[in-house]
Amino acid sequence: MTNIYRIFGIELSPYSVKVRSYFRYKGIPHKWIIRNFDNQAEYQKYARLPIVPLVVTPDDEGLQDSTPIIERIESQYPQPPIHPSDPVAAFVSVLLEEFGDEWGNKWMFHYRWARDVDQISSAGRIARIMMPAVDEKQLSVATANVRERMVGRIWFVGSNAQTAPQIEDSFCETIAILETHLANRAYLFGARPAFADFAMWGQLYNAWTDPTPGALIDARAPNVLAWIHRMLWPRAEGEFETWASLEPTLMPLLERQVGRLFIPWTIANAAAIAAGREEFSVELAGRAWTQKPQKYHAKSLGALREKYAALPDKRAIDAVLDRAGCIAGLRG
Repeated sequence: MTNIYRIFGIELSPYSVKVRSYFRYKGIPHKWIIRNFDNQAEYQKYARLPIVPLVVTPDDEGLQDSTPIIERIESQYPQPPIHPSDPVAAFVSVLLEEFGDEWGNKWMFHYRWARDVDQISSAGRIARIMMPAVDEKQLSVATANVRERMVGRIWFVGSNAQTAPQIEDSFCETIAILETHLANRAYLFGARPAFADFAMWGQLYNAWTDPTPGALIDARAPNVLAWIHRMLWPRAEGEFETWASLEPTLMPLLERQVGRLFIPWTIANAAAIAAGREEFSVELAGRAWTQKPQKYHAKSLGALREKYAALPDKRAIDAVLDRAGCIAGLRG
């Protein structure tokens, strides 16, 4: 038996690179395996769902879903920690991890498949990853198939003619907030990466690899770009900061993005799933948002609420969450 983990993933999967970055930070022996048709049989031995990443443990167990993967491995490799000792900062990191996975994915997926230039770039790269040995004619056909399939799924993250401007405004405002926040710190919560860094980074790194959002980051957010590069091989450069020092520049993200957009969206999404509706509408920061409900998110929201409920003393974090407009979504 070997002590090496295997990570099946692709560079264009934000959840795959999120897990890989975590393993790199922890210094856990692992092998990055590019998921393609050549290793289909080995992948299917362990995968319960046709998604990446798939982590195969040294005990030959297959793990899927990036957040549970990290939580499982963290229980075995607690050092260096990814959770700040300050309890308020620690829970804000947990909240932003969920925000990155669920709302940040809207930015990445929308930009990747909304415009011709990004569709062509992404479809071609995905086709080449999945079929590395094909000739140019076969690659052209595979690229067209990927493009058609993925553009047809853009509704899944809520991207449509009505919501597209909201998604793009959210992306631009977020990188502006993070640009200020990262001006004098290496990572979101100080001088070492936290739980939130991996999820937020996975989405923004993938967005940066695409032409349109990549150009926006290059032109507007040099501090964010430096963080994107840093998170490819993250390392502890010091300690976590307390919430008191983080609040002036991180609170705007909680207020303007999590509280005004993500929380009312997640409440409406959960209500739609509970009611069995095929579509739901909600007002986000004064603008109408309509989409089909995302069923998986109801599960991850439930896990987030359980983490909040388990907090032994909620007084300090409740003051922050209440100010940010987040508390209703966490209390259920």
